[in-house]
Amino acid sequence: RMSPSDAPTLSAKPVAEFVAAVGGCYECSAWVAERAHAGGPYSSLSALAAAMRATVDCSSDGEKLALLKAHPDLAGKAAIAGDLTAESTEEQKRAGLGSLTAAEMARFTELNDGYKARFGFPFILAVRNANKGVILASFERRVHNSAAAEFTEALAQVHKIAWMRMREIVVSNPTGFLTCHVLDTARGCPAAGMELSLRRLDEASGAWELLGSFVTNDDGRLSSGPALKGGAMHPGKYEWLFCVGDYFAAQGAAYAPAGTPFLGEVPIRFGIDDPESHYHVPLLCSPFSFSTYRGS
Repeated sequence: RMSPSDAPTLSAKPVAEFVAAVGGCYECSAWVAERAHAGGPYSSLSALAAAMRATVDCSSDGEKLALLKAHPDLAGKAAIAGDLTAESTEEQKRAGLGSLTAAEMARFTELNDGYKARFGFPFILAVRNANKGVILASFERRVHNSAAAEFTEALAQVHKIAWMRMREIVVSNPTGFLTCHVLDTARGCPAAGMELSLRRLDEASGAWELLGSFVTNDDGRLSSGPALKGGAMHPGKYEWLFCVGDYFAAQGAAYAPAGTPFLGEVPIRFGIDDPESHYHVPLLCSPFSFSTYRGS
């Protein structure tokens, strides 16, 4: 695999070099990258991904079907024989499909065969962050779809797979950032002076890495600005940990009547998918409830 480049640099290269870098994002279908190259150069990872997606969406139904058929079965004969692409091998391994029991393998074989007999192409799921339970539940739900609905769903999964592959090849622009805002819904005001911390999951070790500790200002925000920005924004799993119990204890007995608070530390786990985007992850809380959402 070539060394990572940003989208403007990579998409300005000759078509052969461009295809060598990103042609595998769409499984065994280098024609997607070849056609997308003609519209470049692209200003960002997101713009490049959108162009490749549009290339597929504008292709003929026959080309779309060929793209679907280029994908391997999950835990199928090609995987057993070691004949998958490097990308598919890694994705299926991460989902635990390389260590199935005999009973699980038999169930996957039965589902694969039944799905292909019904739809005419392999079952496709973006399994990089899935597990066996999610995959089997998706299998058993989708096999009852109509042919048209499943064709659409399979293409959506193909785009999702391509996006996650592209993120590992193309360096993102340093435009993304993460912000937070804490609101005290019991008192109807910003939650000033609340302690919170941010962690990221290290997928290799399974350990949570502390990225920073903060205290909210009078507006309930971080005085230092974004908690993450630019090159510090990486796709992955993150966690805010809010010290809600300590905050309300400091507001007096009216807001902390119990000896043991109902809410102590409140964790909010969330994912960053697009490192070029703004992720605003706030907390709205009282001594007895909390909520969050993806803001802007």
